[in-house]
Amino acid sequence: MECDKEEVVADQQVAENGTSSGDSDEEKELLKLMREQVVAQDPASEAVDDVTLRCFLIAKSMNVNKASQMLVEHQKWRRLFVPLGHIPKEEIANELSKQKICLQGHDRQGRTIGVFLISRHTSFGRDLEELKRYVVYAFDKAIASTRDRKGQLTVIVDLEGWGYSCMDIRGFLAMLELMQDHYPDRLGKMILIHVPLLFWGAWKISYPFFNELTRQKILFVDDQNLKSALLKEIDEDQLPDIYGGVLPLVPA
Repeated sequence: MECDKEEVVADQQVAENGTSSGDSDEEKELLKLMREQVVAQDPASEAVDDVTLRCFLIAKSMNVNKASQMLVEHQKWRRLFVPLGHIPKEEIANELSKQKICLQGHDRQGRTIGVFLISRHTSFGRDLEELKRYVVYAFDKAIASTRDRKGQLTVIVDLEGWGYSCMDIRGFLAMLELMQDHYPDRLGKMILIHVPLLFWGAWKISYPFFNELTRQKILFVDDQNLKSALLKEIDEDQLPDIYGGVLPLVPA
């Protein structure tokens, strides 16, 4: 799916210091105004980089007031949810043991590639708060390694083996809420592969919860065109070996 005006704005080049080398004067002014508003409400947010500011600004269609409020609320949430500044592995030991999220390589845009092996996720025995911490841990780790100047990621959602035991609507909605409320516009592309017929019922239920910005970045790929479709996004030397590339999967 192609993105509209929000994605067009997001596609402007971002310089190493987090501002866009091709930014218009208007956009630079919006970022300046947003920073002033955020710091006025939350002085501790002064260290937030411009890449993050732009993600929140794009998520709110360049509305400075709404974006500033969203970022301030996020910063308050993060200080409570991630008080150490990172999620300790011992707090997500059960989730880590399932190796359901892998991070390795970069796509053609320099985005970190994440692979979500969804068949390894079940609602049985899962703790929702631990799952949330695990998602934050994975997002933070992926963002720290991205080479993309917009700070974005590419996520391959592998649905092979997905069945009723994997149907955790509450868990997936919690993950979606985290992504959309606290990591806005960090998703560059979400590629769903090995999609079984059974999945479409759950997709129909969950789809309305995806905001428009996220919907525009979702791509379904059929098995016949899997490798060729992935190679349009990812060089073979960066593609996971299970999809015809050379890189082994590395659990987050």
